[in-house]
Amino acid sequence: MNKNLYIPLIILSVFFSAAMSVLIKLSQQDTNVFTAAFLRFFFGIMVLSPIFIRTKLGVFKTTHLKTHFLRVIINYPSMLLFFYAINFVSIEKANSLTFVVPFIATILAVIFLKEKIYGYRIFALILGFIGMLIIIRPGMIEVSFGVYMILISSFLWAVMIIITKKLSKDETAITILSYQYLLMFIISFIFALFNWQTPSKEAVLYLFLAGLSGTIFHLTLYQAYKLVDVSLVQPYSFLVLVFASILGYFVFGEIPDIYTWIGTGIIFIGIIIISIREMQINKNIVRKNLNTEL
Repeated sequence: MNKNLYIPLIILSVFFSAAMSVLIKLSQQDTNVFTAAFLRFFFGIMVLSPIFIRTKLGVFKTTHLKTHFLRVIINYPSMLLFFYAINFVSIEKANSLTFVVPFIATILAVIFLKEKIYGYRIFALILGFIGMLIIIRPGMIEVSFGVYMILISSFLWAVMIIITKKLSKDETAITILSYQYLLMFIISFIFALFNWQTPSKEAVLYLFLAGLSGTIFHLTLYQAYKLVDVSLVQPYSFLVLVFASILGYFVFGEIPDIYTWIGTGIIFIGIIIISIREMQINKNIVRKNLNTEL
């Protein structure tokens, strides 16, 4: 697969991530977080079931069962904390706080995956960080319980990204996704069983769409991890604020201020820089290979 496909893959991933958070927030107006988490994965399993049937469960062939379990042990509290926190903070603020993920994930990738961190990638991350600071303006954000939950959730998600990258060397994106959904479905069912709150018809619809959005989000993200380094993918995650701001405005009437757009502009500059540089590197590699063959 063409490595440059990671760009549309990660953009799709980020969009559906923002869409899922909006749908989960809407659903929790009529049900609790445990029920919402269970139904989100129940519908996600439904979306994936044709693949299970077509492959005769072949997608579950793995030599890394313990690692899949480890991912889910980290994934469930990360998800639950974020889902619960968005009841207390705006979609825009919630997604902006998750911007600590690229920095944690990049540092962990260098330490544990031995990835090289090139200068232009560091520069893109710094621009993204500056953009984030302009958007959230430290000292002006209300440090609520929801904020702390999102920060803890973000740290856990960054750890899961590193585990996913290691898995992606041997496992297909669909195998990683299948184990995640199956195990998350089982765990969330246990917790929902003791905390069940019957959702309204509207909440069920929102959760079905959340399950669909979440499935696309994870599948495109994991495929992007198979193509390129974690440190290369992370700057694009800042785009979630753009999508979250747009969706937050149309769905909840949340109006982003001028600082959001200034910060977003700086983030875009970082993404453009890293995209152009990576394309130049890929062209040079191809050119060298052609010269060697000739």
